[in-house]
Amino acid sequence: MGFLLRVLINAAALWVAASLIPGIALGGLGHTLLAALVLGIINAVVRPILIFLTLPITLVTLGLFIFVLNAFCLWLTSRLVPGFEVHGFGAAFLGALVISAVSWVLTAFLSDAGRVRRIEVRRLERR
Repeated sequence: MGFLLRVLINAAALWVAASLIPGIALGGLGHTLLAALVLGIINAVVRPILIFLTLPITLVTLGLFIFVLNAFCLWLTSRLVPGFEVHGFGAAFLGALVISAVSWVLTAFLSDAGRVRRIEVRRLERR
């Protein structure tokens, strides 16, 4: 259940990015879900290898090179999924930023098991 929820969150993030960034295009719901699944797999398998291989560059740039790796992963997803297109580095870079932000906001409400967390509001009691 948690994996499915994360794919749906990725799909929502991709849709937001495609709506906001002119250089990103999605073909439809099926293409969006497939792109979200492929992006999740790339982020789980390929991205850690890339981070390890580019560690010296990442350290020299104080971690900013991670944004370039995220853009590359988004571009790679567009090359593997028909119906999902990313035109240029600028679109990939901005799209990766939007996807990261939207995914972060949406997953903030999920537990590690993929369940929705309840936000508890506590009142301060006066004595």
